[in-house]
Amino acid sequence: MNWLTQLPAHLARSPLVLVSVAGVRGSAPREAGASMLVGADFVVDTIGGGHLEWEAMAEARAMLLTGHRRPELRRYALAASLGQCCGGIVWLTYETLLPEDADAWQGRATQHASGIALLRQLDGDAAASRWSAGTASGALKLPATESARDWSLTQPLTPPAFCLNVYGAGHVGTALVNLLAPLNLRLRWIDPRADLLAAAPAGVECQPCDAADEAVTSAPTGSSHLVLTHDHALDLALTEAILRRGDFAHFGLIGSQSKRTRFRQQLAARGFTPAQIERMQCPIGVPGIRDKTPQAIAIGVAAQVLQWREALITPTRTGLDARMRSN
Repeated sequence: MNWLTQLPAHLARSPLVLVSVAGVRGSAPREAGASMLVGADFVVDTIGGGHLEWEAMAEARAMLLTGHRRPELRRYALAASLGQCCGGIVWLTYETLLPEDADAWQGRATQHASGIALLRQLDGDAAASRWSAGTASGALKLPATESARDWSLTQPLTPPAFCLNVYGAGHVGTALVNLLAPLNLRLRWIDPRADLLAAAPAGVECQPCDAADEAVTSAPTGSSHLVLTHDHALDLALTEAILRRGDFAHFGLIGSQSKRTRFRQQLAARGFTPAQIERMQCPIGVPGIRDKTPQAIAIGVAAQVLQWREALITPTRTGLDARMRSN
């Protein structure tokens, strides 16, 4: 939801067009529900790139230039008209957003960031989308004829099911947070040094915290944890707190095999069982990467985080695939 996070600040300066994938039939670059913001000279997020996205950007900017206000629904045959090898059909909606509504959009972004599920209802004969709190499946009602206005889109904006707590704002932690911030996950960044958290990307929840127990206690149940601070003693204190709490999905600790061995010995001496200690993954990151620069380490760890996320959300994935309905 990078577009929703950035929307209020951009909208306060100038009108925007919100472009959303309303429905998909066959193969397409993005799923229904994917959205992007189009301004006069910038774009936030993507609906899949390629010719489809260029057409959508041109359509949106034409609306901005002409002052067009009415929501629009467009159908694109990817192979026939756009030459994209996906070969499916995509329906896009276009909604012009005005600066006077920036505060309302800030409220929606704040609600979503706090874990509230939102529903967007956009009708062809309406002036703008309607919003409410709640959950539902995505749905697109197609118009009776090509020029009819009796279409409607229901788009759920569900808070991310995957929450990651990153402890440490050093070189690797900063590189990792910047990589992960645009993705669909709840990202919490914790470090005692508040000044290092000040440059956090939009949408990242920052928590300056001196006490390891306090930092871990505040994490949501069932979330994942990555410990990569500047201090081995703090790493160990955080590891103890995470393992004692126990209600986490994944836990990774930065370090070498020798650090893993040393920590295992220290944890065993403090009463942790072998089963508890085995839940600690150390080293972290996908295998096969020898580059030790912070950016390379962060890329390897980010890939592992995506694997964690996929394993967590796949069994319960409901998706945003819109149900197609015609009159």
